[in-house]
Amino acid sequence: MCLAIPMKVTKVEGDPDDFTTSQIATVDADGISKEVRLDIVDHWPNVGDYVIIHAGFAIHSLVEEEAKKNLALLKQLADTMPEELLRTDII
Repeated sequence: MCLAIPMKVTKVEGDPDDFTTSQIATVDADGISKEVRLDIVDHWPNVGDYVIIHAGFAIHSLVEEEAKKNLALLKQLADTMPEELLRTDII
């Protein structure tokens, strides 16, 4: 199963009109920071924007309200998940 996560953009590098530059953003969710590629994102983000991250790529931009709702739902899901389904050693 694949899961895409909404994350907040904290830094943007590169030029949206020049594919020879490194098109990278630093994103954050709940204190976890990652660098992601911007090659396929639907809308070039600014610092403070939210984007959906999947497999190291920003793939879709979100308005803040939508992103926060999605993050709250993911947190609720994790908080109510049975412990045996959270084990990583059975995969």
